[in-house]
Amino acid sequence: MGYYGGGQGVFGSIQAAHDAEPIAQEAGKKFDEGKVDLTFLAEYFPLACEAVCRVSMYGEQKYKARGGWHAVPDGFVRYTRAMWRHLFAEEEGIDEESDQPHIAMTAWNALARLELKLRG
Repeated sequence: MGYYGGGQGVFGSIQAAHDAEPIAQEAGKKFDEGKVDLTFLAEYFPLACEAVCRVSMYGEQKYKARGGWHAVPDGFVRYTRAMWRHLFAEEEGIDEESDQPHIAMTAWNALARLELKLRG
């Protein structure tokens, strides 16, 4: 089981919440105290998020699949190696194969490693 429970991540329980019985509450009340505010990503790092999304879009096109990255055998080790390759190539600017900035590729691989580690 991952750090956030069942490997579902932050969005994993959306369907369960949707299917749950409605709870009577005071009009205009919202129980969101203590919940993760994901808008910080868009507010603090909009350009970085876009760059990482472009790397994801490139990967989807290259591998003809969406979301299969987490099933790569020895993924943590392989994404670590890719992260280091791109980190050392950041001075080159753009990755010739993907036409994406090496720094964005570094960030994508770092996020993939983090996600795998948090999922357990």
